[in-house]
Amino acid sequence: MGADEGFLGQLGSSLLKVLPMLDERSRRLVLGMAAEAEGEGGTGRVAALTGASWQTAANGKAELAAEEELPAGRARRPGGGRKTLAETDPGLVTALDGLIRGATRGDPESPLAWTTRSAAHLAGELTGAGHPCSDSTVLRMLKRLGYTQQSNSRAQEGRQHPERDGQFRHIAARTRDYLAAGDPVISVDAKKREKIGNYGQDGAEWGPPGEPVLVRSHDFPEKNQRHAVPYGIYDEENNAGFVNVGTGGNTAALAVESIRRWHAMVGKDAYPRARRLLVVCDAGGSNGYAGHGWKAGLADPAAETGTDITVAHFPPGTQCRCLSSANYGALAAAGG
Repeated sequence: MGADEGFLGQLGSSLLKVLPMLDERSRRLVLGMAAEAEGEGGTGRVAALTGASWQTAANGKAELAAEEELPAGRARRPGGGRKTLAETDPGLVTALDGLIRGATRGDPESPLAWTTRSAAHLAGELTGAGHPCSDSTVLRMLKRLGYTQQSNSRAQEGRQHPERDGQFRHIAARTRDYLAAGDPVISVDAKKREKIGNYGQDGAEWGPPGEPVLVRSHDFPEKNQRHAVPYGIYDEENNAGFVNVGTGGNTAALAVESIRRWHAMVGKDAYPRARRLLVVCDAGGSNGYAGHGWKAGLADPAAETGTDITVAHFPPGTQCRCLSSANYGALAAAGG
């Protein structure tokens, strides 16, 4: 009987359609049923037609003949199927654990462990060490061992000064004192400079459909490119922001001028009786604690306005409360 006659000749196409819909055991039994119905040589013809293993079809015939009942939820007899590499290579799991132990991060007492090495690299090192395996095998073993993948977390602090916490408490106490007396407290900071010109920006804004703002096709700077340097001031009491934009660099002169303009345009009217001002800022940049231009420059607006200006710096590695970069465009457009 040819492969195009009998059972396969009549139902072969239907068999190919139904096999992908079956679980492992059902697929095996259907292949065995087809091989049995095909008669002599049916096992080979079924395997050739479906692409299944000859042994799978033969096993299906044997199970049908034995009328074997498997426990609920099982597709194979206990102990059936190909053994895992972890079983055939007892040293594989130990070798994998040894590889990732040095690259493991986090608290060893935590139930969550993770590794920074990729599965492909681990598989390559295991294979080179005499434990051939694929990256998919490594992934299965990693999950079984309780490892997961995570990205870096910027949470580790540098060296801590013993008086670091005391500086925070000092700034908090001075802020409460100034605000209780009706005197202004401002936080100051400079943000990333931006190229001046018709350059594209991230984000979107509302407008008529099909009428986007046309900008340059690339962001390469021009010769003698000028930049805008936004310097922000945040009024703690009034929860208000002010931005002064310079066109040079992030210098002490820009920082001092920004405070002078804030006082002239906002501060003197918001705090008409104030005779002192507390400026809170981070420890570096144009308003850093070591900058002589910043310290000497503040003497001018203090003399001009008759205001005592006190500066409190946060410890290195911290950032004062000020405006985010996302808010600068809106404030500048509003005339801040």
